[in-house]
Parts: sequence; structure tokens; C-alpha cells
Amino acid sequence: MTAARSASPLLEMSGIGKSFPGVRALRAVDFDVHAGEVHALVGENGAGKSTLMKILAGAYAADEGEIRLDGVPVRFSAPREALAAGLVTIYQELNLIPELSVGENVFFGDEPRIGASPVIDWAAIHRRSAQLLARVGVELDTHAPVGSLGVGRQQLVEVAKALHRTPRLIVMDEPTASLGLAEIDELFGVIRELRAGGVSIVYISHRLDEIFAICDRVTVMRDGTVVDTRAVADSDLDTLVRLMVGRTLERALRAPNPPPEGTEVLRVRGLTRRGAFENVSFSVRRGEIYGLGGVVGAGRTEVARAIFGADPLDAGEIAIDGRPVLITAPRDAVRAGIAMLTEDRKAEGLVLGLTVRANITMTVLDRIARAFGIIRGAREREIAQGFIASLRIRTPSAEQLAVNLSGGNQQKVVLAKWLAVKPKLLIFDEPTRGVDVGAKAEIYALIRELVTGGMAVIVISSELPELLSLADRIGVLKRGRLVAELDAATADEATVLAYAAGGRVA
Repeated sequence: MTAARSASPLLEMSGIGKSFPGVRALRAVDFDVHAGEVHALVGENGAGKSTLMKILAGAYAADEGEIRLDGVPVRFSAPREALAAGLVTIYQELNLIPELSVGENVFFGDEPRIGASPVIDWAAIHRRSAQLLARVGVELDTHAPVGSLGVGRQQLVEVAKALHRTPRLIVMDEPTASLGLAEIDELFGVIRELRAGGVSIVYISHRLDEIFAICDRVTVMRDGTVVDTRAVADSDLDTLVRLMVGRTLERALRAPNPPPEGTEVLRVRGLTRRGAFENVSFSVRRGEIYGLGGVVGAGRTEVARAIFGADPLDAGEIAIDGRPVLITAPRDAVRAGIAMLTEDRKAEGLVLGLTVRANITMTVLDRIARAFGIIRGAREREIAQGFIASLRIRTPSAEQLAVNLSGGNQQKVVLAKWLAVKPKLLIFDEPTRGVDVGAKAEIYALIRELVTGGMAVIVISSELPELLSLADRIGVLKRGRLVAELDAATADEATVLAYAAGGRVA
């Protein structure tokens, strides 16, 4: 499986240290990668993984330590210098320009020219970007704005963009967070092809099963230090989790309870949005977790967005507590008792430049305002502090900027924002995307607390073990149609996959 390893590493990072105001982010970190190796870098959010890779990419300057490439000391003062050396980083927060086309994004900053002229060769851009996309197993209209694509397809555009640079080493930060099973298989095929050609990969993922599927070695970080580096073949899941969190976690997943017999909170009939989904009908009861499964592009998020009023419906009915409601915008959904945590929390769930307090209370400002719209500051702080305590949000204070929190704590802030409106139905779209194993366990526990308290919940997840363990019932979508509704207590991954990607029809 592993390409022949060279005697000396391609990359060596020795004694790397980095501090930010009030925070020691990295302490004497040693990390190396050999040519043709897939080296996993794992750890909880805040462990220092991203900081270390940003130093490698030239985005941050190390305070101490040395980087050597082929044994030669290097120091990158800007990302373009790392790119010139053949080091390409694909960040979890995608580095694409939504208004530009797919082809323009793939070749941005390195556009081919016609001969020796300054004229851009647009035909070459679209032809070659289509070829690069084919390598990652996807066909896209290279003239389409990249912002019109789903997050999963945008991730594949980022991979194609990296391949264009003819890299020696690629850093992949959560590359599968938004991909479906088929897309993950395609990506793994590309990684194996690159490894066989001598390209090195630094693979960062919170999905630890992927480490065992594709990686050769794994380095575990905790609190800004390296706690262990070992061959993947000599490790197991429980060991990695223990190294990451410094303790043994109880299994986050449990066998589902039988579906509850609570009253019906939501019923949708014949929901249709042309080009996205058609004739979707299901219900969710009080105290129930209803899972929506299917591959990326099956229409799961689109159905949820329509229920929440973010996208218009062409046909269908939505009823809350047995009464039809007209939802044409999110404000209608909130009034009806529906809230939604979107897949992309940073772009759609948070205002990163505002404080934790402001993010939590933004949905209830009308309730805490005096005459003339003046906010009651004491009440606002009381609400924020209450959720920080009850959801165990790790933040120095309510006045911390949301951008400075870890992914798991950002997700909790979004949850607090919507819990503040006291919804009857809460929709989670990929609730643990990009969060570490410890934060996952906490989010699972929070979801279960909500349904124990009588809330109705819809969970969309691309991770089948997560969906099967959390949900009471699972509706499986395929190409915009609900093709099966399964009892999660008796279903298994193979059954869900058979409906989602196979030919079975309920």
C-alpha cells in the first residue's frame, strides 16, 4: 500500500513554537513527512494542527524552530513562497471565489496565456480544469460560478486546484467533511494515485476511521504539543482517541431507542422544488430524532432548507402541530417554531466578527429590547451566560469573538442562538462536521437532552454510524425522492446504502 520511503524525510519541522496574545499555540513541535507518504495529523480542536500547517504554508511565522525541505532549511514568509516550493494547502474553510467560474478558480493566479502574449487562454483553462476534475471523479460545468455548487462539489474543486500546482506535498484539512461516500472513494483513489507518484500528503481529519483507510503514519497533537507519532498499522481507534483527549471517552454512539409515541410536531406532504426534490412526505414526532440520509446531492439539505423557508417550494404542504403553515422565509419558520443549524456554520450560522454574547442573542433582540429598540444589556448578558453554562461552551468570556472559538464551541454557539427562540422542531444539518471526537460526544449528548425534553429533531448526516446511532427513524433520499423510511433500531449501514446508492425502492 505504501510507496517506498526515502531514507531522509521530504519535510522536517523541528522545535516549532508559536504564541498569540495570551495563548501558547505550539510548544517545541517536531513533525516530518517522507516522499510518497500519507501522514495523518490528528487532535482535538485547538490542539495546534491548523497553526502548525499555517506555518508550513507561510501564512504564519514561527516564533522558533526550523523547517527543512529535502534537508535544506527554508522559511516561507508568504503562501506564494510555499506554493513555489511545491507545498499546497487545502484549507477546511474553502479558498474559492464564489463569483468566478469553476475553471477560473482552478487556475486563479496562474492562468495560461496564448503564446507569449498577456491574453488569457480561456479555452485551455476550461479544457484543463475539466481534465483535473475528472481525476477527482467529478464532471462539472467549468463555466458555472463556483458559488452555485454545493459545499461537497466546492471541496472537489479545491482538490483539482491543488493538482494543477503539480505539488510535492499537499496538506488536506478535513477534505471529506462535506463529501458523500462515493466522493470519498474517488478522493481516496486520487490520494493513492498521488502517493504512488511520490507526492506526500498531510491528512487532517476528525473522522478517525479514514486514518486507518488511507494513511501510513499518524501524529497526535494535544494542547500545542506532539504526544505521539506511530505507524497506523500499529495503532487502533481507542488508542488514538485516548491520546487525543488525554482520557478514555465513553462510546459516543448508542443503540437507538424505539421510536417515541409523542404527538406529531411536523408533517410535510408532497414537498417539491423543481430540480432539487420531488413529492417528499414524512412526519416528526415530539421527542423523536428523524434522520435524513442519502449521498451528497440527494436533496437532503435542500428539503431542510425548504422547510425552514430558505428556499422556495413549488408544491407541497407543511403542518406544525396538525395545523397548516405558510413558510416563505426563515422568519415564518421561526414564528412557527422551527429552527435550523446549517451545514456551513461559519458562513450561515455565525457572525464571526461579533462576540459570543451577540451571536447567542441575535435571534431574540426583539424580546430583550426596551422602547425605541434599546437593548437591555443585563438581560442580554444573562441569556448569553445561561447558554454558555448549560451548553458548556468553552470561552474565556461572553465577550470573546466567535471567530476565536474552536469548531465544536462555534457549533454550540449556533445551537444556543436557536435554542433562545424556544423552537418545537430543530433541524441539524451535519451537526458534527469539522469538530473533534470529544466535541462530537458532547453534541450527541446535547441533541439527546433536547429530545428527552420533548423537542422534535431532524438530523442530516453523511456519517452513517452517526445517523444510525442518533436517529429513531431514517428517511432515505435518492435523487430528490424519499425512497425508504427505516426503523433505525433494525437498520444497518448496508441497508441504508442499498437505498441511497443502489437500486432498492421502498
